[in-house]
Amino acid sequence: QVQLVESEGGLVQPGGSLRLSCAFSGELFRFYTMAWYRQAPGKQRELVASISSARTTTYADSVKGRFTISRDNAKNTAYLQMNTLKPEDTAVYYCNSNQGTYDYWGQGTQVTVSS
Repeated sequence: QVQLVESEGGLVQPGGSLRLSCAFSGELFRFYTMAWYRQAPGKQRELVASISSARTTTYADSVKGRFTISRDNAKNTAYLQMNTLKPEDTAVYYCNSNQGTYDYWGQGTQVTVSS
């Protein structure tokens, strides 16, 4: 059974940076597509960024140029580097791993961007 454990988020000032990590416990991490989603209060969960097993990345338009997703297969960990944070980035961020019918979620971590 795969478990995903996200690092702690936090409170960041606008313009600041934060890196989230997602530790994957289980086998065959390198074959999974890893993704980050977020859900703001009163809004639907949305895809922020994803990275495939071949390291192909996708980003939501709202974070392009500011966020970077990466993975370290040796450490079974995915990362989301968030720069130039804005108040509208405030949300609970969720890590996701997917390989076909195998789909797993982390518990979520709160990121708040505020002065």
